[in-house]
Amino acid sequence: MLGSGLYVIGAGLLIYSATTLVRGALARDSARSAWERLEARRSVSDAGASFAVGAASSFVAGAPLSRLVIPSIGLDEIVVEGVHGKALNAGPGHLPGSALPGERGNAVISAHRDRHFSELDRIAIGDTVVTETLAGRVTWVVTSRRVVGAGMPALYQTPTAVLTLTTCWPVRYLGSAPDRLLITANPVERTPRA
Repeated sequence: MLGSGLYVIGAGLLIYSATTLVRGALARDSARSAWERLEARRSVSDAGASFAVGAASSFVAGAPLSRLVIPSIGLDEIVVEGVHGKALNAGPGHLPGSALPGERGNAVISAHRDRHFSELDRIAIGDTVVTETLAGRVTWVVTSRRVVGAGMPALYQTPTAVLTLTTCWPVRYLGSAPDRLLITANPVERTPRA
């Protein structure tokens, strides 16, 4: 009787996990498609006159707002607005209230360590990060990586453009991770959209 109960519980957990992964994959594909539609609309608009790029606060939760590429770890993801469960299931999330990547201030992007940022622990100082928004493309260089307690804030004010990537630490940890990994990058090249 106990064995049968454990079997049922195990099967239920496997089904739940598989469903979560499938939902995440569908949300990720949806975010990528929405990003591609935004880029297509932007490319045919009249020099941005009919499609203005607004501040981060004008994006609705879950809406795609940027593309994030980290060649050294093979990452190519669409960043969505928000850091709530549904948004982070679709892709890395932009922390509301932080700058957009490339704008003056600290742009904070967070993702789950067991999903989109599963290889973030392999990133090294000097690695390149690329962000693309509707305003243009920015190439960043990683200048620091540090581990802080889970309660420490990742959003801090900066007078210049800074990109902060964050995930739970350690990356390969069973259970609720006790700390956070913060990767900081500074811009080295900007290419505005034509």
